[in-house]
Amino acid sequence: MSNENLQRDEAAERSALITTHSYDVSLDVRQAADPDIAGYTSRSVINFSAEPGQSTFLDFIGGDVHSVFLNGKGLRVADVLEGARIRLDNLQAENQVTVTGTALYSRSGEGMHRFVDPADGQCYLYTQYEPADARRVFANFEQPDLKAEFTFHVLAPSGWEVASNGVEASRTELTSDPATSRWDFAPTKPMSTYITAVLAGPYFKAQDRWSGKLDDGTSLDVPLALYCRASMAESFDTAELFRLTKSGLDFFNRLFDFPYPWGKYDQAFVPEYNLGAMENPGLVTFTESYVFTSRATDSQYQSRANTLMHEMAHMWFGDLVTMQWWDDLWLKESFADYMGTLGVDRATDWDTAWVNFANKRKAWAYVQDQLPTTHPIVADVPDLEAAKQNFDGITYAKGASVLKQLVAYVGFDAFIAGSRHYFRKHAYGNTTLADLLEALSASSGRDLAGWAAQWLQTSGISTLAVETGAHDGVLGPVTIVQEAEDPVSGRQEPRPHRLRLGFYNFDGDGALVRTASVEFDVVGARTDLPELAGQPRPALLLLNDEDLSYAKVRLDPAAEATVLESLDRITDPMARALCWTALWNSARDGESPAARYVDAVRAFGPAESGIGVLLNILDNASTAVERYTPVDRRGAVRAAFLAAADAQLDEAPPGSDHQLAWARTVAAISRHDAALLPRLHGLLDGTVLVEGLALDAELRWNIWHALAANGHATTAQLDAELARDRTASGRAGHATALAARPDPEVKAATWKAAVHGTELSNQLLSATIAGFTTAPAALLEPYVEPYFDCLRSVWEGRSIEIASRIVRGLYPLAQDLPVDGTRPEEHPVVRRTDTWLAANADAPHALRRIIVEQRSHLLRALTAQLRSVPAQEAGFPVR
Repeated sequence: MSNENLQRDEAAERSALITTHSYDVSLDVRQAADPDIAGYTSRSVINFSAEPGQSTFLDFIGGDVHSVFLNGKGLRVADVLEGARIRLDNLQAENQVTVTGTALYSRSGEGMHRFVDPADGQCYLYTQYEPADARRVFANFEQPDLKAEFTFHVLAPSGWEVASNGVEASRTELTSDPATSRWDFAPTKPMSTYITAVLAGPYFKAQDRWSGKLDDGTSLDVPLALYCRASMAESFDTAELFRLTKSGLDFFNRLFDFPYPWGKYDQAFVPEYNLGAMENPGLVTFTESYVFTSRATDSQYQSRANTLMHEMAHMWFGDLVTMQWWDDLWLKESFADYMGTLGVDRATDWDTAWVNFANKRKAWAYVQDQLPTTHPIVADVPDLEAAKQNFDGITYAKGASVLKQLVAYVGFDAFIAGSRHYFRKHAYGNTTLADLLEALSASSGRDLAGWAAQWLQTSGISTLAVETGAHDGVLGPVTIVQEAEDPVSGRQEPRPHRLRLGFYNFDGDGALVRTASVEFDVVGARTDLPELAGQPRPALLLLNDEDLSYAKVRLDPAAEATVLESLDRITDPMARALCWTALWNSARDGESPAARYVDAVRAFGPAESGIGVLLNILDNASTAVERYTPVDRRGAVRAAFLAAADAQLDEAPPGSDHQLAWARTVAAISRHDAALLPRLHGLLDGTVLVEGLALDAELRWNIWHALAANGHATTAQLDAELARDRTASGRAGHATALAARPDPEVKAATWKAAVHGTELSNQLLSATIAGFTTAPAALLEPYVEPYFDCLRSVWEGRSIEIASRIVRGLYPLAQDLPVDGTRPEEHPVVRRTDTWLAANADAPHALRRIIVEQRSHLLRALTAQLRSVPAQEAGFPVR
């Protein structure tokens, strides 16, 4: 039986038994460029103390273990190797263990990922470990509370760049092999295994420095470096990235009043990355999607800046002070998400950071928090598989939203004072929720236990609405109603909210502007505001104005009517974003027809000035068309939306971000509608010109995806496009377009490659699945049963990253509610899912969680379709 899935109780037992001091790790990757060589030599020398006479284990997932020496004595490998663990018996008070083995290169983004650049054939390596994949590279005690100092040594081709967490101490060309050099890195400060890192390959490298002085006079000098693949160097905007980095270091060093603790600050942009970024101290890794080789919008640049600030905040929240176990993952991710937005808001020139946070990040949390698998911010994480699944919208965006509320509750100065105390007291250590609450309670003078119980230890999202009567334009009694069922416990858990109610009216120019606001506390299920009775009824009453609280807001009928008539006349960007969110939540929840949301986007999208908001509402509208609109109405709704997008493609300012947004939407909707295919063909071959529109590689592949999905692209044409764009992103675009072709033989071959093959890397697997699922329902119907049949074998036979992509991506989500009166819960795929869950109660929790979540997404879509049909047509009451 596999023992890779470390249990929380096992980790607690091990940390009670041992204390780790130092690691000396040597990796030999000099032959990485040879694709026939699957692995590399890895050697760990670990010094640790223990209770004499006791036993423990090391973690290692590799090819072979060659030798194990404990306190100078060689151990028989066959006796101590047990799956992914190496047993260590008869420990002394002080111990040294040395493990030498063969670690394996990865194509899944877990451990040491190996990538061959299709542009020039060069080989690149990088590591990615969170939550527990350092054990794929070197033997270690893989849990966050066993911190140690790390010294890395790497043997690699002499012409490569090699980096790690520590500064480069020396580089020596081997006299026995001049083509190979040995890099030795300085020891780090104490850190967890999952944030160690190694980068190796012919990377392009740019260097700079940051110098700063803290308020106490402390001077800092931090070397900076940026890395990307050599073939992307021309697109690498290093000057802007260094500018943002220096601004962030200025801001966070002053804010936290604790000198940046990790010596240097390298940032590497790497291929086929599973995450947006990872906070490895001294060597932060990012997805190379942030190196914009095609035209990018301002919101994409702002998103990159947000990620950069998020990871920098982790140098303190998460790296300097680390959660004891993954239950408190939020201690780092929620704080970094909040601080990332704060950094963009206060340390850069962008002034829409919190608008984008409300519009995008919180929307992610709202979706996650309405799933049956939602969980408290402080989660119950019994094992590593559960930890992997908890990198979600609750841990990140809901946690950040709640911290934003906490800042308002205790005051910004008190929050920062508590954070500073927290860093000083727990530097290089591990903490739990209690440690943070102690620091914040001390700084604010408030007992935060009740706040934590209501906001951090319950699940679900509150829905808030305004009840008011109005007579002859005068408000009657005003009450704020809160619905807050915890999906886990089933109990009502009304939470305290600090809210603002905005009064918006039309000014002399016809703009809808805030004319008044009132701030108040919501406590319990109903909160009366008697002081508002008798006031003139405004054109728009906006609850949660300025986005002070984490809650879903329902517009009252009068407010909704105003929004649907005059959304484009609201001048405040945050107020507009909140109205868009309210309309979207109403459509997702089946409270209003999906087509109504699409109509709003058609009517008011062209006037939306915020490019981040526009991109989000266009994506929402596409989802509303394809998933939430009844199948018998979908064609008409889609055609109207496509025509509107096409019109805006011509009318948007040439070369603008808005023009690009509408162009991407035209391509996306055309995957399901052939009306504009001749125009798309013309754009590709140059016979159709749109002033200012750059047909760069990304947009061209989006168009080819649409053409292929409609059977208007041959293999030869797609291969010719790939010859124009022999990049990693081009290869992924090619894979998507090939798999999108509406041919049963193509779908069969694609299914075989994705589910049963092992040749596809993580990036190409996702690209292939995206193409496979772009298809009419009839082409995908034959794969419903094979999907459920393969789930256990896929989960058991593939890494959790790859298995998760297959299980989530191939779930038969694109289903329609029959017009014969079938209820959503009676849909064949829903029922088949229920059958599988009942028959596989013993399946791994992480696998079942994905299936439960996908079922919930499907049921929501079918319910929205039902509720978009008038009750008399549906044939039964709508509930």
